[in-house]
Amino acid sequence: MQRSDGPISPVVETRAVSKSFGDVRAVDRVSLAVALGVVHAIIGENGAGKTTLMRLLYGIYEPDEGTILVDGVPRTIRHPRDAIQLGIGMVHQHFMLVPSLTVADNVALGRVPRRGLQYDVARARADVLELAGRYGLKVDPSVRIQDLSVGQMQRVEIIKALLRGARVLILDEPTAVLTPQEVDELMEALRTLAAEGKSIIFISHKLREVLKVADRTTVMRGGRVVGEAARGELDAKGLARLMVGRDVLLTVTKPPLAPGPVALEVADLHVDGARGLPAVKGVSFQVHGSEIVGIAGVEGNGQSELVEALAGLRPIRQGSVKLYGRELTRLPPRQRYAAGLAHIPEDRLKRGVSTSCTIQENLMMRFYYRPPYSRGRFLNFSAISARVRTLMQRFDVRAKSPAQPTGALSGGNMQKLVIARELGEQPECLLAAQPTRGVDVGAIEYIHSQLLELRGRGKAILLISAELDEIRSLSDRILVMYEGTIVAEMAGEHVREEELGLAMAGHTGAGGPVADSTDGAAARPREPV
Repeated sequence: MQRSDGPISPVVETRAVSKSFGDVRAVDRVSLAVALGVVHAIIGENGAGKTTLMRLLYGIYEPDEGTILVDGVPRTIRHPRDAIQLGIGMVHQHFMLVPSLTVADNVALGRVPRRGLQYDVARARADVLELAGRYGLKVDPSVRIQDLSVGQMQRVEIIKALLRGARVLILDEPTAVLTPQEVDELMEALRTLAAEGKSIIFISHKLREVLKVADRTTVMRGGRVVGEAARGELDAKGLARLMVGRDVLLTVTKPPLAPGPVALEVADLHVDGARGLPAVKGVSFQVHGSEIVGIAGVEGNGQSELVEALAGLRPIRQGSVKLYGRELTRLPPRQRYAAGLAHIPEDRLKRGVSTSCTIQENLMMRFYYRPPYSRGRFLNFSAISARVRTLMQRFDVRAKSPAQPTGALSGGNMQKLVIARELGEQPECLLAAQPTRGVDVGAIEYIHSQLLELRGRGKAILLISAELDEIRSLSDRILVMYEGTIVAEMAGEHVREEELGLAMAGHTGAGGPVADSTDGAAARPREPV
């Protein structure tokens, strides 16, 4: 694919930039030009070099060769403060905020407004409110970061970059952890920023969002640019083909299966949240073998607490959890795993991996103590090594070796590592929370195929996802959570997005018949609590 013809005035540009880490060439002679006042998307597979390229622009890394230009002038960017002085800001995939401080205090860090010798708190709050209002980035400057949703934290990071004078704003996977409503708000804010002359570099795996918001899209594969297109020149299939080098199935084909016996049975479950307040309120449902049950809901309506309670990571105040009739309610996580329960956590850094451990150590955390991987008190390293290499190959975990620190992996490769560990031992029931968060279209296709293969082998899957298309296409039944309760149950792929959205907002009366969550029989819609 060739670049579209037309004049371009780059505000930031790379010319034949390269960066290697040992024997791995992460960025290979990449040339990129970003014009003023545009949203420029960078897409590619996990490990394609997108984030490394952006870290070169932001001064986290220095290029081994090549030139970076800002406003047409060659610049040496050795540190983020150099980038900030040149008007380049970056919002990282994992936010860099101080949880105990307020929004205004976080934004003020590094450029504290003063009245005399004193910190001018009123000025700091006014600065936040002014930018939040101008760009539609709703946030309360007096609230502590620890009390914000993920989407609100992201707005704080954007405001912080803008207040430091960013003309070029780099967003690394900005929608990976957002709800659909927050994604729409972010897209609107990005268009407003671009209309006011800001340049947005937008790294993403989500082709629908790229097609919706990007003025121009650059595709990377294997550390190189393999194509570039203006808005409207390529569709989702064309972009996906460039990303992975082959045709990709963007829709799920799910064969009909008769549900098996009840696998997971949850009865009258009550779970408290982090502050001791009720988060899950009397939830009951069943998941059968050969069935995928999806749970939809706006973030913060009890889905996270529900999954953590089922996995043994959060105490259950009342109710029961059974797997094929075996009581799991008071068992610790290891015994639940031994009973056949697996768990893909929604936050891979918090619950999924230890970044200081090697890939091999992370892959073996669930079953290192079992034969053939251990003999009494001694580990069988040959069996461990063989198993780890098999899992890495099967699930396409891309790394130099199993001994590589997990923290050096891209976010998508970390996610594939977690999935490899959880699916590798053939669980009876899988709790899959945001299983495709932050992975590319090729990996999404593979993860979906693995979930469907698990379903085809008679296993039960509870799927929690913020991606409504994923919930609708994979689920045999959908349960909707609102304020800690299940307010509706719907057929999977046949439900309309509007109907599902209304139920997620608590408006169950407008969506037609709603089934009872315990046996699938038709019932009256439940009113939200």
